[in-house]
Amino acid sequence: MFTTIISVEDLRSLSTTPMVVIDCRFNLADTEAGRTAYGVDHIPGAFYLHLDEDLSSPITSFSGRHPLPDLNLLAQSLVSFGITDQTQVVVYDDCAGAMAARAWWLIKCLGHEAVAVLDGGYPAWLSTSIEHSQSGHSKSSSKADALALNTVYNHLPQNTLSADQLAALLASRQICLVDARAAERFCGDVEPIDPVAGHIPGAVNRPLTDNIEKGLFKTPEKLREEWLCIIDSFPAEDVVHMCGSGVTACHNLLAMDIAGLKGSKVYAGSWSEWIRDPKRPIAKD
Repeated sequence: MFTTIISVEDLRSLSTTPMVVIDCRFNLADTEAGRTAYGVDHIPGAFYLHLDEDLSSPITSFSGRHPLPDLNLLAQSLVSFGITDQTQVVVYDDCAGAMAARAWWLIKCLGHEAVAVLDGGYPAWLSTSIEHSQSGHSKSSSKADALALNTVYNHLPQNTLSADQLAALLASRQICLVDARAAERFCGDVEPIDPVAGHIPGAVNRPLTDNIEKGLFKTPEKLREEWLCIIDSFPAEDVVHMCGSGVTACHNLLAMDIAGLKGSKVYAGSWSEWIRDPKRPIAKD
């Protein structure tokens, strides 16, 4: 069972194992680019999940840019793909796991442990094979699949924090808040997406790109060494990840899991939700 990342080589070796592959390619600047790319070519047999439509719910006046989805609806999509308790799920994108990690984390929140991000994503797949598919994948629905919907586990409350919870824990210095955005965005030097620049006071910066080396995740040993320097004396359970909208924050959580530092949480609303309330403090440094 693969529960964090899986290599292209290991993915190929699972040809006889119950497995479902999901394409999560997405571009924030062009929200249809991922689906279009999937229609052109993808890993054979892969299904597609759209960040805005499947892995998020509609934006509200109080939410961030990617509110958490209804897990019941997500579960229905997964069951329609043929996923059961015995299925190894593999998710991938074309940006080193930045988008696929969101699907990985949400599927974990549904109580399904056998889910992994394809290390290196679609570029790694293409670099080792000319095998690809140009057609979509039809959904399935069997009696066995339908039975799996009887129980939808929702571990989001244990794995996420609201803005108010975050503010209270920061004020009492009970958590280490880690922001996955690029350093220039964290410092407030530039802000290409959200209307306000800066970061939450008390947060530390660990850009998600620091988890990657030559297109792949760094070794567990290297990640552990680096993350222990970031979180200092805080146990993993007291680490909270954020980013611009709660998507790439999952990349840092995945990196900690790879390093054996399990149990951290996500502030799902992240920066785009935090700045909705002008009374909430911001910092620039």
